[in-house]
Amino acid sequence: MTIDARARPPARRIAIVTPILPVPHDLTRGRYIHETARALSRLATVRVFFPQVRYPRIPGLAPRSFLQGHVGGDYRLDGIDLEPYTYPGLPGISRASNGVVGAWALAPRLRAFAPDVVLAYWVYPDGYAALMAARRLGLACIIGARGSDIHVRSGISRHLTRRALRGADAVLTVSEAMRRAAIGDYGVEPDKVRTIVNGIDTAVFRPRDRGRMRSLLGIDARARLVTYVGRFVEAKGMHELLAAFAALAARDPDVSLALVGDGVMRSQLVAMVSAAGLQDRVHMPGGLEPGQVAEWIAASNVLALPSWSEGYPNVVVEAIACGCPVVASDVGGAGEIIHAGNGLLVPARDAGALERALAEAMSRTWDAAAMSADCSRGWDAVAADTLAACEELLGQRRPDAATGAASIA
Repeated sequence: MTIDARARPPARRIAIVTPILPVPHDLTRGRYIHETARALSRLATVRVFFPQVRYPRIPGLAPRSFLQGHVGGDYRLDGIDLEPYTYPGLPGISRASNGVVGAWALAPRLRAFAPDVVLAYWVYPDGYAALMAARRLGLACIIGARGSDIHVRSGISRHLTRRALRGADAVLTVSEAMRRAAIGDYGVEPDKVRTIVNGIDTAVFRPRDRGRMRSLLGIDARARLVTYVGRFVEAKGMHELLAAFAALAARDPDVSLALVGDGVMRSQLVAMVSAAGLQDRVHMPGGLEPGQVAEWIAASNVLALPSWSEGYPNVVVEAIACGCPVVASDVGGAGEIIHAGNGLLVPARDAGALERALAEAMSRTWDAAAMSADCSRGWDAVAADTLAACEELLGQRRPDAATGAASIA
C-alpha cells in the first residue's frame, strides 16, 4: 500500500540553543552537541542558535575558561542550520544579567523561526535565556545539562542554574549521576528529568592498527603513549596529569604524552613541559577533527582524563570504542562507563593515584575487540531519544499552555 506523503504529519520544528560548539580556534569544543544536532536534523526541522557573549576589548577583562574568538554570522558547521549571534556582557560582572540579556537577543530569532519546542544545551546563562524567551512566546522549553554546567556552580550562578532547571518543562541529562544531581542538588521534580547518554560515530571511533597509526603520526613504535583529549583548563586535571607524567617519565624513558586539544592553559603547559625538560616527549598537535582524534587515540596505550568534574565524558567512550583503555577520575558519569575490562578509575586531584593507575594500565593486556564491541551507540539513537523526549513533552502540554507563563519557578 502506498502512503500519500501529504497525509504525513509535518516534521517537528526544533530550536536548539547552545554556546558550546566546535569553532575554528577550538575544534574539540562541543563536538557531542554538534553530532546530536546533526543527527536530529535528519528527523526534524532544526535550527541551531549559537549565542556568544561579546566582551569589551579591555585588557584583563576576559573569561578564563575558554579561548577568545567569536565567529561571524556566516559561520557554518556541517549538517546543521546554524545561526550565530552575539550579545553584550562583562566577565564576572554581568553574570547575573547574562541570562536576561541573552533572552532579549534570542526571542526575536525564535519568533522568526517559529519552533514547536526549544531545546537548550548549557543551563546558565543560555538555558535560562532560552527558557525566558520561550515563555514570552508560549513555547515549550527543554534544558539539557552536560556536566560542569551543574557540577561546577556557586553563588549567583548556582542560584540561577537552579531557577532554570526548576522552571524548564523537562530536563535532559547525559548520565544517571547527573540526573541524581539535578534532583537532589537543584530540586528538580524527578519525573521531569530524563537521561539520554551520548553516542559516538562508530565509523570513526573504531579499532585501528596501532603501528600504522604511529607511523602516520610520527610516534616511536616503542613508545608507551599516554593521550589526553580535551580543553586545556585547570578543571580538566592538567596539573595532575603533567605531575603524573613527569613521575612516570623519570623512571621510564619510553613513556611519552600527547595533549590533543587547546585552551587557555596552552602557553602555561608548554612552559611547564619545557621547565621539566620533557619537551621531546610531549606532543601537542592542537585541536583536531574527530578523524584525527581517533588516530591519536588508536596510536595510544592509554587515554587519561583526570577531570575534577564531568557529565558523561564522551572521549572516554570514544577511546573504548577504539580499543584503548582509559584512566579517568571517578566523577560524574565516568563510573557508568568504566569497568575492570576497559579501564581504571582514580580519585580526582590525586596525581599519585593517577601515576600508579597509568603505569598499571600500560602494563596490562586488554581485550581491544571486546572493549570496542561494548560501544555501539550511535548519534542516530541519541537523536531518536531526544525527539521522543520532545514529542512526549508536546503531547503533555495543554492547549492553553501556549499563553506562556511569564514567571520562572
